[in-house]
Amino acid sequence: DGTVTVWCSSQGHFALRDHCAAILGVGVSNVKIVPMEIGGGFGGKGQGGCYLEPVAAVLSRKAGQPVKITMTRTEVFEGTGPTSASHIRVKLGAARDGRLTAAECRLIYEAGAFPGSPVPSGCRTMLAPYTIENAYIEGIDVVVNTQKAAAYRAPGSPVAAFAAESVIDELCEQLAMDPIEFRLRNAAKEGTRQPTGPVFRRIGFEEILQAAQAHPHLDAPLRGPNQGRGVAAGAWFNSSGPASAIASVNPDGTVSLVEGSPDIGGSRAAMAMQVAEVLGLPIESVKPSIADTDSIGYSSGAGGSGVTFKMGTVCYEAAQDIKRQLIERAARIWQVDEGNVVYDKGVLRHAQDPEQQLSFATLARRLNGTGGPVVGRATVNPGGVGNAFGLHIVDVEVDPETGKVTILRYTALQDAGKAIHPSYVEGQIQGGAVQGVGWALNEAYYLNDQGQMMNASFLDYRMPTSLDLPMIDTVIVEVPNPGHPFGVRGVGEVSLVPPMAAIANAISNAVGVRMTRLPMSPGAVLAELWDKA
Repeated sequence: DGTVTVWCSSQGHFALRDHCAAILGVGVSNVKIVPMEIGGGFGGKGQGGCYLEPVAAVLSRKAGQPVKITMTRTEVFEGTGPTSASHIRVKLGAARDGRLTAAECRLIYEAGAFPGSPVPSGCRTMLAPYTIENAYIEGIDVVVNTQKAAAYRAPGSPVAAFAAESVIDELCEQLAMDPIEFRLRNAAKEGTRQPTGPVFRRIGFEEILQAAQAHPHLDAPLRGPNQGRGVAAGAWFNSSGPASAIASVNPDGTVSLVEGSPDIGGSRAAMAMQVAEVLGLPIESVKPSIADTDSIGYSSGAGGSGVTFKMGTVCYEAAQDIKRQLIERAARIWQVDEGNVVYDKGVLRHAQDPEQQLSFATLARRLNGTGGPVVGRATVNPGGVGNAFGLHIVDVEVDPETGKVTILRYTALQDAGKAIHPSYVEGQIQGGAVQGVGWALNEAYYLNDQGQMMNASFLDYRMPTSLDLPMIDTVIVEVPNPGHPFGVRGVGEVSLVPPMAAIANAISNAVGVRMTRLPMSPGAVLAELWDKA
């Protein structure tokens, strides 16, 4: 019938629908995307484009049969794009009392074969944690003959922080200042104008630093030679976007929640929790699901550390819509004005007659006989995104004979605004820290002089395993974001920003060499140790 249905793993199935429609030359109403479970995403699944979906659609049209395409691991490495390679220079000045006075930064990012590296994000975030009166930041997007760079968890920010936070560590050494105290002295706060222009609303960077000062990790002794401790901070701006949700009251007292952004990191549960909070219901009574593009209003993707903010806002509003309708329904049953009905913790009460009350479940059973179904609806495109900050503390041990760096202890502190689902927040922080360990010590694309990748398999692309890692300790700081009903800030991306700099600073403290290239592999560390010797 001229329509196309695609089942795929996507972080943004509405954007993917629009891409596919444009590539196929059909209207968006002729393309339906059915989102599957994401698994690992981190920005690479649908946030920056599409890969196989239009090809499968074209082949299906030609064949008149369903077509399924799966990439090999090598094709994933070579075809879906890494983050950008970069070359960054940072120059910072500070007064003797530790106050930052000036910054000059030049960021050069590889875009791959087509323009569009994340250099703007690197420029925007690298000095965002700090108050600096005079700053000059230059960003350059460079096209080279390699695969196109793609989004990867806080795109552009981790390498920018690696440069800036390493130089801050050197400043602290020259000023003989504690690195936490130095950062606290220069910490951005509400009302601080960022070097790139925007003024911060309520943020929690100072509270993170104070929590770090009180953490026992900083006072724990290092117990061996060639051990060192490093700290580094990071920032991410977080995002928003259009979002749609529908919440239907079922006769058994449950709520069916249909949302338009794919689940990432357990966000389905976080959405259900926000609906349950508004309605005073147990979380088990809210049944969340993700709809295809024909079944819900336009919703932006699960990326930019924005899904719990924007989709949480729309779920909150849909639940408020249910509450308003239930109050109106109870008022009709009791034949009173709506102002005489109070909704409190899942129970509707008559304000003047305490004998008159209806539980959510009781009223849910009576809906069809008293006026029809109750369905809460909402669409939003909310402003008020809360910026995210983190600080990581890491202890390492360097083997001077091989250059191998072992992570001994790791603590990650982060402002979540309000942790809707604390264990999921902890998991996001831990996951970002572990990815940062891999980026810092092992992970890299090795290309030959023809731009071909030489290590496109997990035999040759070295990622950390549980054997390479200690427990990642987390501290969730909660400084509510005034732009969200429950104070939410995005948490998924800033956790990847500090690790590389924190580990580099720890290596410098351990063996006195300043690593300025990533990854800080055993061979690279050993070469610096030989040069020092």
